[in-house]
Amino acid sequence: MRAQSVSTAVLVVVASAACDPTTRVVPTQEPAAGVVAVSALAADVPDAKNFVAHLAGDNEVPARDTRGVGEVKFQLSDDGTVLEYRLISSNITNVVQSHIHLAPEGVNGQIVVFLFGLVASGGGRTDGVLATGSVTAANFIGPLAGHPMSDLIAALRSGGAYVNVHTNDGVDGVNTGPGDFPGGEIRGQIRTAGPN
Repeated sequence: MRAQSVSTAVLVVVASAACDPTTRVVPTQEPAAGVVAVSALAADVPDAKNFVAHLAGDNEVPARDTRGVGEVKFQLSDDGTVLEYRLISSNITNVVQSHIHLAPEGVNGQIVVFLFGLVASGGGRTDGVLATGSVTAANFIGPLAGHPMSDLIAALRSGGAYVNVHTNDGVDGVNTGPGDFPGGEIRGQIRTAGPN
């Protein structure tokens, strides 16, 4: 017990000496070489060209009680004019359409690009690739109609766009449950996934 008390006392004295303002070493204004290297690397990082969204009913506004899920991956061409995509869904029925919308998380926004559909309602279960394709500025509708691709990409990079998948069972009544959410059953905010 006495050894522990002595060790504690020595530690306190050492710590006090290290905190003594007269013995502290103040860093110079010159950044360390490692800091300069990291700053240079950060300046060379290219803008994100890959984007992803994970779709679920909890992300819809209002939230949807569904087991349906999905994922969409986007890749921007080197010249920034074409956005390739692959939309996958599972445990979802009666998909009728899918879009990119402009709005931040938790807010419903206007459609700017069709990714899938419009197809007839009551189509049954979907598991796997729902759609693949390419988007150019010529495909823009709504508030992006007539705008360059760079406007959509800016929204993707800032988190200001989402994808959702709409369902409709073709039976009277809307929002009656999974497979019948015409306003959107699953949704995911688009996020950057890396430069390449």
